[in-house]
Amino acid sequence: MKTALIIHPEEITKKWIDRMADAGVSVLGIHPKGGRLAPKYLLELLERMKTREYRELIDYAKMRGLAVEYEFHAAGYLLPREFFAAYPEYFRVNAQGVRTNDWNFCVSNEEALRLFAHRAAELARSLYGSEPNFYFWMDDGKDTRCMCEKCRHFSASDQQLIAVNAMAKEIRMHIPRARVSYLAYMDSVLLPEKISPCEGVFLEYAPFEKYTAKGEDSPALIAQEREMLLPLIRFFGKDGAKVLEYWYDNSMYSGWQKPPKKFTLDEAAMDADIAYYRETGFEYISSFACFLGEDYEELYGEVDISEYGKILALR
Repeated sequence: MKTALIIHPEEITKKWIDRMADAGVSVLGIHPKGGRLAPKYLLELLERMKTREYRELIDYAKMRGLAVEYEFHAAGYLLPREFFAAYPEYFRVNAQGVRTNDWNFCVSNEEALRLFAHRAAELARSLYGSEPNFYFWMDDGKDTRCMCEKCRHFSASDQQLIAVNAMAKEIRMHIPRARVSYLAYMDSVLLPEKISPCEGVFLEYAPFEKYTAKGEDSPALIAQEREMLLPLIRFFGKDGAKVLEYWYDNSMYSGWQKPPKKFTLDEAAMDADIAYYRETGFEYISSFACFLGEDYEELYGEVDISEYGKILALR
């Protein structure tokens, strides 16, 4: 079984790499921050990637036996918001009937989809040291699908799968072994209804609502998320199926604001989750582990990640 811990690019150090390798983790995941500024953070990563310091760290990780993967909300980078002035038809129509460049894009516009997939292939080829598994997620928000006349008949899940299929087909023309994740997350945790995955698409399940849902709707959202797990596995298949968890995600526990808060692992919950995911048939288990870098250690000391490897080894 593959395992990963996913951290921000600025948090990568030889010390972190050594700790992951010594704990038996198999993949170093790299995740620039999300939200509305996700395109900016991705650009910063791509600039960092050109430096000798960054490349030496990635080379060191691979020397220590870690594979390297990149995961990020990419839609705003792959179809830049600035294109709206010249090509408003590339972008979504919101629920009020207004065409806007706030989130995602119009997946029924063939030119937009072609450009999106082309830029995804360019991005895939530019990621230093990356495995041929690509995680180019749609924008980080709810209710962000296109509601134009053509798109409105497709759910958020269908619209994401249209985009993922287009990326997979284009990227595999250049990297034949490439695989692209479908992120079952928030709106897209529901099964696609009208679109099927093409060759090279695999499931990535991220139970975000389990940790963040609030208000009177939260029990229903959390239950729905859990209930979709088996149907999603059946729909996408077990081959490469991955869980993206938040057990070590101190960025979430800190409200995505610095300075980070002191982190305490819920070991019992992680143990129970891992047992269930393995029983369900997942081949790959990962967790965010952001906001645990050098600034955290200066405040609170080093977080022990060995338990992650131990629990996985025992299962």
